Amino acid sequence: MLDVLRPGVLDGLTVCVVGDGAAERERAIALGARVVTIDGELADEDAVQLAIGALGHIDVLIVDAASAFAEAGGGMPGLRVSVDDAWNVVRAVATASWIGAEGEDPKNDGGKVIFVAPIDAAGEHASAVGAALENAARTLSVEWARFGIRVTAIRPREGSATDERAELVAFLASPAGDYFTGCSFYPGGAPPTT
Repeated sequence: MLDVLRPGVLDGLTVCVVGDGAAERERAIALGARVVTIDGELADEDAVQLAIGALGHIDVLIVDAASAFAEAGGGMPGLRVSVDDAWNVVRAVATASWIGAEGEDPKNDGGKVIFVAPIDAAGEHASAVGAALENAARTLSVEWARFGIRVTAIRPREGSATDERAELVAFLASPAGDYFTGCSFYPGGAPPTT
């Protein structure tokens, strides 16, 4: 297990993990975060908003789109589920925790969204999921910069280890991650070439 971050670096933060994200959840807990999850049908926008509202303030949102892609069986259904569900949750958390009503000041100093994409070899359209999440991170980082919301994407390569990804997620959730937004990270290898 990688052990880069100091114990307690996530003390006082509430981290919401969507999807399996077991390694990311365990690492956040080990570093002192309060970890919450959202269960249920993420395609139902009203249900997602109610679930988010019941959790209270969220500092960091980790969206494990890789598990959603796999659970949907990959392909086009996996693409739709992982990207659509990610958007429903991100919008609900941003609205509930970080963005004030129209014309109001933001509710606080912002928050962080960390997308975790499937590896490209996870099946047909897996690389499209990664590209969509990378694009969302880039676009939302610009759109929501005024609210202090930082958005990043992790596009693991085939050689990346689970603990390596979990440590990168924890790093981005920590105060050191405050310096990154609109970025994509490629643990285990080089970025894809186009």
